[in-house]
Amino acid sequence: MKIENSTVVTEFILLGLTQSQNIQLLVFVLILIFYIIILPGNFLIIFTIRSDPGLTAPLYFFLGNLAFLDASYSFIVAPRMLVDFLSDKKVISYRGCITQLFFLHFLGGGEGLLLVVMAFDRYIAICRPLHYSTVMSPRACYALLLVLWLGGFVHSIIQVALILRLPFCGPNRLDNFFCDVPQVIKLACTDTFVVELLMVFNSGLLTLLCFLGLLASYAVILCRVSGPASEGKSKALSTCTTHVIIILLMFGPAIFIYTRPFTALSADKVVSFFHTVIFPLMNPVIYTLRNQEVKASMRRILSRHVFF
Repeated sequence: MKIENSTVVTEFILLGLTQSQNIQLLVFVLILIFYIIILPGNFLIIFTIRSDPGLTAPLYFFLGNLAFLDASYSFIVAPRMLVDFLSDKKVISYRGCITQLFFLHFLGGGEGLLLVVMAFDRYIAICRPLHYSTVMSPRACYALLLVLWLGGFVHSIIQVALILRLPFCGPNRLDNFFCDVPQVIKLACTDTFVVELLMVFNSGLLTLLCFLGLLASYAVILCRVSGPASEGKSKALSTCTTHVIIILLMFGPAIFIYTRPFTALSADKVVSFFHTVIFPLMNPVIYTLRNQEVKASMRRILSRHVFF
């Protein structure tokens, strides 16, 4: 039987993050500061890792990809949010909404899988050091990168396919500042119980399982590095602690949003704001601030360009 999408809604009206003009102004300035200061920092991280021959280890290869993913992710929601702050009517077309939703979950799913790959890299480096160069060869790193991009694509295309099958015949007021599954699905003119379950399974359950798996893997690593202090163990402990911080920032809000039935809570918009705008810009910076090799390389590059 052929299922047709009976969509008649051509655009959605975004209600925004808040109706308070003062808070909107504060958020506008906050996002602008983050873009001016931190986003160039992310591109500097990518440039540093690409240009320094001393940063060729898989850890830095994946860190560069994390910076690229987070920089790309930050362009999905924040720029349009800044424009909407300056306009009275916040409208996004149906196709624009679906496009935004696709890239949100494509890059977000890819980043989640990248954190899994980075945990695997640290596990091999610390727990199986004699096999590290063989397991994490350049070919293996590129293969893992391809897998995480494909995984993000499959995850996102499932989300979009389920949304496209739903009829939207009104209302069209989206109680958010961007298009995401929980809010869009509530506007469908049909019973969405089964679709909601599928969405929770595709986003929420997978996110939760990845989160628990990552915590378990780092618990094993931390148990391995515990004991008499040494320079190598201190460095491994610092790296793993940084990874755990990023995992909490990445997966905590996602679990809050996607692992429960799609019922609106007062904290949803605030959690979504930090999840889609603030944290993606901060993640690579947090990594870099705790990595002496990358910081030293960035200083050399900046001093060289400033001097000349």
